Amino acid sequence: MTSTTTKFDKDMDRDAAILLYGNAFAGLFITFITSTFLVFAFTYPSVDHFTLGWWGVMSFVLCVRLADVAWWKVKLQSTEFDGKRSVLFFVTGANITAVLWAIYLVHSTTMNEDIEVATTIIAIASMAGGSVAVLTAHKFTVIFYPFILLLPGSIALLLSDKYNFQLLGILGISFTLVITIIARKSADFTRHTLFLKNQNANLILRMEEKVKQRTQKIYELSNLDPLTHLFNRTAFLEQLKQLTTTNSSPFALLFIDLDGFKKINDSIGHKAGDEVLRKTSERLKVFMLNSPLLCRWGGDEFLVIFEEHDPELIVNKAKQLIDVLSQPIAIENSILSVGATIGITLYPKQANTEERLIQFADMAMYYQKKQMRSTAGIFSEQMEKLYSYELHLKNGLTKAIEMQQLRLVYQPIMSVQGLNVVAFEALLRWQIDGENIPPDHFIGIAEQYGLIHDVGAWVLQTACLQATQWKFEQSLAVCVNVSVIQLQDAGFISIVKNALDASKLAPELLYIEITESVFASDIVFIENQIKQLQTMGIKVSIDDFGTGYSSLSMMQNLAVNMVKIDKSFVDNIDRHGGAIISAVIHIAATLGFSVVAEGVETDAQADALLKLGVHYVQGYKYSKPIENMQVNDYLSKNFNLLSADSNKIGD
Repeated sequence: MTSTTTKFDKDMDRDAAILLYGNAFAGLFITFITSTFLVFAFTYPSVDHFTLGWWGVMSFVLCVRLADVAWWKVKLQSTEFDGKRSVLFFVTGANITAVLWAIYLVHSTTMNEDIEVATTIIAIASMAGGSVAVLTAHKFTVIFYPFILLLPGSIALLLSDKYNFQLLGILGISFTLVITIIARKSADFTRHTLFLKNQNANLILRMEEKVKQRTQKIYELSNLDPLTHLFNRTAFLEQLKQLTTTNSSPFALLFIDLDGFKKINDSIGHKAGDEVLRKTSERLKVFMLNSPLLCRWGGDEFLVIFEEHDPELIVNKAKQLIDVLSQPIAIENSILSVGATIGITLYPKQANTEERLIQFADMAMYYQKKQMRSTAGIFSEQMEKLYSYELHLKNGLTKAIEMQQLRLVYQPIMSVQGLNVVAFEALLRWQIDGENIPPDHFIGIAEQYGLIHDVGAWVLQTACLQATQWKFEQSLAVCVNVSVIQLQDAGFISIVKNALDASKLAPELLYIEITESVFASDIVFIENQIKQLQTMGIKVSIDDFGTGYSSLSMMQNLAVNMVKIDKSFVDNIDRHGGAIISAVIHIAATLGFSVVAEGVETDAQADALLKLGVHYVQGYKYSKPIENMQVNDYLSKNFNLLSADSNKIGD
């Protein structure tokens, strides 16, 4: 009986040591950080000798305790160590630490700074509260630690002549009593738990099973997207793989991409964007009758599985889903709405692996979005060919600069009064394997795959350099188109500076042309970018004006130097286009920017534009885009069109 009792006591002591040492590193780290903060945060750059000495003693004690903890974890933990001795070492260090804290708190009551005293009390009270959980395996220490930590300092505060300190003293004494009672009960509970643990092996098994269940629960939670609580990418891929390997029934995979979500995120904020995603996931759950086969793939993309085989029914159901997701969403005081474009893949008819199913559905979604947003379509070979073609262009574009496949051609911009050439617009051309690729085919790909930055930088550098090589008695400006994505890059201004520095082109001879899509971006950032360019002397123009966003209300904020009226209005100048051009010219006169008409092809258009008061014209009537090597010849042959007193564009 004696032998059994001794072993039981040893086991109890060992369990107590394991509990005490288990949380020791965190406690020591917090104690060191807190003591260092209190000593140096309020007294920097000078620290009184007492406080500095106290910190030195505390740091020494913590180092000794750290060595003890490290020794126990490395050398003793996995052995049949003496639990009673380990507990004694640990609690001795802990109680010495408590006494040091009590001394510091008493000393702090002599300070005049209320905020310093309050901070000290809060920090020490927090550690006193935390000690109940850390030291609960040893009854004397778990009671002594918070008691000695708080009571002496609270009494000192109570005896202070400051009313605020007296109040803190009363609170401290009250907190000491409460925490002491809690500590005692916690210690009794822990002791009882350890007793039961060593008394009943079956209880241990049950506890291990409980831990196992919790671990399983954590695993399940780790497979859910934290924002929408749908399956995350990893979990959905596992579900889809299991479905394709064990299920012979056909189904459809839907790739859903929200339309207009980025604009909400950029203009209203990510908080509103997150709420839209949550509402979207709730609608998906309801529509799918809480089916688990839902996934937030990433960003504003979702995956859904329809257990259906009829393509017509699948498309109709997808259209119904689009209607559901497109319903207005009330967020605080705003009513927001997004659409949804859906691509569909059929299993096993079109693909039988999870990778191909998702890839084809993504292709179908991308194709639908290019054709018409907020529609649904099933994957087809035509889409795969389009994807393959774009992938071919993307791969080729990554090497286009290195292979010297890119070049610039230039189209002149003429002054209406006197038809003087005042500038050339740089237009990008790309030829791969003998094939000329239209810009509207590859610019979007460059933007989509992040290649636009390298391509855009090359265009800027080349255009500036070539503009300095045009031989004419007066300098001519060069206009360079810039993608909105380039303009949104924080490093864009540096790229422009580098291009000017390398070419020695005067900044006032460079025009940066941007499209109206900038108005859907972070307008504050864009405005700052434009101001930086203009500060350098560079001019900024809006290209294809009138075809995109409603930008007239933003013109005064951006304060651009020039707008270029789109060809579609010039083509319809004898109908509604003329009225629109006239309105833009009146606005230009008020806001102080110049107007260029693009796509002028006939004498009738040129005459009408002259009467309306357009400042500059550009189009095939005057010249098609010409190669850089032909610019000097063009200028020489058209010398009669160039007057010696021609002004630069925009002046």
